[in-house]
Amino acid sequence: MNKFKRVLILSVITLMVLSTMSVFAGGDKEAADEGKVKVVLYVNGTLGDKSFFDSAARGIDQAVKELGIVGKIVEGGFDSSRWEPDILQLAEGDWDIVIAGTWQLQEFVEKIAPNHPEKKFFTYDTTVNYANANLGNVYSILYSQNEASFLTGALAAMITTSDLPLANTDKVIGFLGGMDIPVINDFKVGFEEGAAYIDPEVKVLVMYAGSFSDSAKGKELTLAMFDQGADITFNVAGQVGLGGIDAAKEQNKYTLGVDSDQYMEFVETDAEKASHIVTSMMKNVDYSIFRGIEMHIAGTLKYGEAEILDIEKGGVGLADNENYQKVATAEMRAKIDEIAKKITSGEIKVGTAFGQ
Repeated sequence: MNKFKRVLILSVITLMVLSTMSVFAGGDKEAADEGKVKVVLYVNGTLGDKSFFDSAARGIDQAVKELGIVGKIVEGGFDSSRWEPDILQLAEGDWDIVIAGTWQLQEFVEKIAPNHPEKKFFTYDTTVNYANANLGNVYSILYSQNEASFLTGALAAMITTSDLPLANTDKVIGFLGGMDIPVINDFKVGFEEGAAYIDPEVKVLVMYAGSFSDSAKGKELTLAMFDQGADITFNVAGQVGLGGIDAAKEQNKYTLGVDSDQYMEFVETDAEKASHIVTSMMKNVDYSIFRGIEMHIAGTLKYGEAEILDIEKGGVGLADNENYQKVATAEMRAKIDEIAKKITSGEIKVGTAFGQ
């Protein structure tokens, strides 16, 4: 046998062995996953916003670690033409639960879910129209962002009227919204009412970027609000809000994060930037997704309806981190705790952009 033939035979044998190992490895994985709940999260954007979508992803990661599910996260990007076919493909795949949130995906969930009654669907930060379709396999998660934004507005008003190092003499605060839509305006309503609760003379500047991805626009608008006298802004804008945080660092002003604890997101990589984030209004998407999966496994999740997660249910709140403890005075923090209790008890009724 010549050298060439020996090499060829050895190569074939090697490929056969590797192929067999791959089959067995795949079989082992399939066997290990047998019986586990399989959950896929579809993100109509990208991860890395250090806010809303990253929070959703953490919910899946937590469920993988603590509940033993098979989890996957699919980033759909910002090309809306991809979203419906992507969700349809996932619905036709080997998933027990398909999670697709935000108002931008509502119509696709309404269209696809009735054709896949054997599957379960979660949507979050929006609700499907249960009256107009057979959506008994869909669980919708809503959040009382107006309640926690009331706390955020109250804190901003206390800061702008204080003698804290970065506060000026103007009673002006700012609100940066991603888009002029009901869910963002629900934050705005709570923020404005919270500020007025502390001091009716506090002026709230409001600007919208018309996007959730243009961080440069977020920085530009936030700088404009600082130029108009604001010394603290509230960013409700996904990746756009990252620009707002950059502006606060550049102008040495205060800012308030959203959805995730954005101080904790930056403290290890940019401590100076993080120091300007007094606290964040937590929309606990991670907790809500983990909670929903946990209830699904326990058989207690009510499909075919929407659930509102408020302060009392842990759906929203303020991040109580080291920077909040450092920047906000003890009196401010005590006042925030008092207001939160009054909201929970119903003594303070917060308005909403949804007309409820």
